[in-house]
Amino acid sequence: QPAASAALYAQLVHGKKGLEAAEALGKLLAHIEQNLSRRGTAYLAGNTESVAGVESCCLLPLTPQGELQALRTWFWSMTLSEACRKAADSVLMPKALLEFKAYLQKQPPPCLAVEKATSNEPEEEEGSERALTEEEITAAVDAWARGAAALPKPWQSQKPVLPVEGMRNVLITSALPYVNNVPHLGNIIGCVLSADTFARYCRLRNWNTLYVCGTDEYGTATETKAVEEGLTPQEICNKYNAIHADIYRWFDISFDYFGRTTTPYQTTIAQDIFQRLLARGFLLQDTVEQLRCEDCQRFLADRFVEGTCPFCSYEEARGDQCDKCGKLINAVELKNPQCKLCRGVPVVKPTQHLFLDLPKLEERLEPWLEQSWATGDWTANARYITRSWIRDGLKPRCITRDLKWGTPVPLDGFRDKVFYVWFDAPIGYLSITANYTDQWERWWKNPQQVELYNFMAKDNVPFHSVIFPCSLLGADDNYTLVNHLIATEYLNYEDGKFSKSWGVGVFGDMAKDTGIPADIWRFYLLYLRPEGQDSAFSWSDLMLKNNSELLNNLGHFINRAGMFVCKFFGGTVPNMVLTADDKRLLARVTLELRQYHQLLEKVR
Repeated sequence: QPAASAALYAQLVHGKKGLEAAEALGKLLAHIEQNLSRRGTAYLAGNTESVAGVESCCLLPLTPQGELQALRTWFWSMTLSEACRKAADSVLMPKALLEFKAYLQKQPPPCLAVEKATSNEPEEEEGSERALTEEEITAAVDAWARGAAALPKPWQSQKPVLPVEGMRNVLITSALPYVNNVPHLGNIIGCVLSADTFARYCRLRNWNTLYVCGTDEYGTATETKAVEEGLTPQEICNKYNAIHADIYRWFDISFDYFGRTTTPYQTTIAQDIFQRLLARGFLLQDTVEQLRCEDCQRFLADRFVEGTCPFCSYEEARGDQCDKCGKLINAVELKNPQCKLCRGVPVVKPTQHLFLDLPKLEERLEPWLEQSWATGDWTANARYITRSWIRDGLKPRCITRDLKWGTPVPLDGFRDKVFYVWFDAPIGYLSITANYTDQWERWWKNPQQVELYNFMAKDNVPFHSVIFPCSLLGADDNYTLVNHLIATEYLNYEDGKFSKSWGVGVFGDMAKDTGIPADIWRFYLLYLRPEGQDSAFSWSDLMLKNNSELLNNLGHFINRAGMFVCKFFGGTVPNMVLTADDKRLLARVTLELRQYHQLLEKVR
């Protein structure tokens, strides 16, 4: 299907004809021809018509089948099927074809080579069936003979870690966990553990690496949590920052620095970026229809409102996003809205707010994105989500809120407001680094020397790929922008979803209390990492993987090797004379290591 899509794209969008359009299909069509001929069957799969046959049949009409006799016979017999005719009529008839072409023109061009290169599957040539060359065997034996003494000495970075001329300088961030609750396993694998794994790999490669994170502490969610627990917002932040730090310490997350956003540096840097955007004409003022609770005598920020989702009718949607369908919402769009503080019914009233002029910044954003995509490793979902935002057309984005708890807006007429958390929060990466070292600008205003990796779950992508880069591009101060945006899908819990608000799932403190060592949790979460699609945590599967992978495979192997060395060689590995089989094994291990490097360098 990906290859057929590429052929259709080449023919319909690029106007290529015949064999030139079908280039991507060559080997695959020959494979189907061979399969049909060998099996002597009229069906592509099994002994009857199947979804595989119908879909393949509908994808092939625009591509030539040439001398492939069995394929042509199969194709014409399939076209007699009513299911195939209906499907083809809906896509491939002239009018539908025009609509299909218009649809394809809005999509990114298929890129089979890139998809293959970033796949988790080993490339065919690296498979165990491939014959080894003499050069590969000789190189592996030479490396073995040189031994560990020939390896580069481990890089000892200075403290604080700062960019070094002539080295690969890697700056790693994981999405700042929100401070209003205990992180669950989905948060941990989606952000901090994935980033931690890559940071450890970078350090092993002797790359000069800084990994920073911290709690995101401003905004409505903190205020609402403070009301719930009868504490001040600052007390809530202090309480949960300590909980987060303790959980990550137990999970052995190797931050170089774990900070927080409620600091003077956050105010200074955020207000500086704001002033630079204002001076360059990238901010707008506009009147917003907003919900106001007359009983509380205040305009209600998004999360102080709950109601029925206008998209899926979920009855407990928040004023900024629906937890069920995931769509972003404006609070005034909610049906049956209620004030979260007093449960009164708010009314819609106008109020003034400031907006980031994203349409005006688009001409700076798009060339930067194209360059970053061409040179960096963005996950497929990060590219797709970003493209869909741009394709739909960027609109001005509100960056202020009617709250007390946040970074103050330094502009007359707006001093009773604070910055919206999604303008303010990513600036936390900069302010946290500034709290780590007063030379923070050597990381964050140094795109020539620094490679920036952002780790997050997919729901955070637009803020890191569009809004935050637009803020930095508009501020025009040589900021380091993301080179590699790494987004996971979602980790679910058993048959449902993790939910902080409902307390469903396994949370960091619960994992600690099970008595199961952190390394087993780390292993299982990385085994499950929702890299290309959603995955699900399961208690029974955790037990199975621990017993089969860690105990039976890895543990048994290490135990037997150690036992044999002690039993037959006095506990010391003797000097070895390599046999031909040993040499081939070393070459195979070298190929495995090469594949490991290819995947880890792509953050797979």
